[in-house]
Amino acid sequence: MAEHEWDREQVQEVIRSNKDKPGALLPILHGIQDALGYVPPDSVPLIAGALNLSRAEVHGVISFYHYFRSTPPGKRTIYLCRAESCQAMGSAALESHAKDRLNIDYHETTGDGTFSLEPVYCLGNCACSPSIMIGKDVYGRVTADSFDDIIENMQVDAQ
Repeated sequence: MAEHEWDREQVQEVIRSNKDKPGALLPILHGIQDALGYVPPDSVPLIAGALNLSRAEVHGVISFYHYFRSTPPGKRTIYLCRAESCQAMGSAALESHAKDRLNIDYHETTGDGTFSLEPVYCLGNCACSPSIMIGKDVYGRVTADSFDDIIENMQVDAQ
């Protein structure tokens, strides 16, 4: 697996600004992911050293929470709701369609780097289930056809 370039100074700044907080590991991981879009695996020794933790402890937290990514996200991340309301309204079928359409699974990015697919457990749009979110836009009552339309329009916009 190829390593991705990342801004070491930016990571160290996030560590410096959060390391003295109680329970500093999560604020640091969130800060790094907010800054870079993911937590580079090579940053784990820096985090562990600053917090006097083992690399395994840091890695364990990163791998426990699905929110944290260890690879860069695509240009657009599709969050597909898997909460109860969306499940009751067909999100499993939408999930299957989305994975087939994009040819990726959760936590992966399309080969062209355009889309990443992530599960989410409620977008607060239960009355319009099933829902997805891309960027700051929430889409409700998403079907396989409307999913394809949304994706195709985004690919046209990106050109």
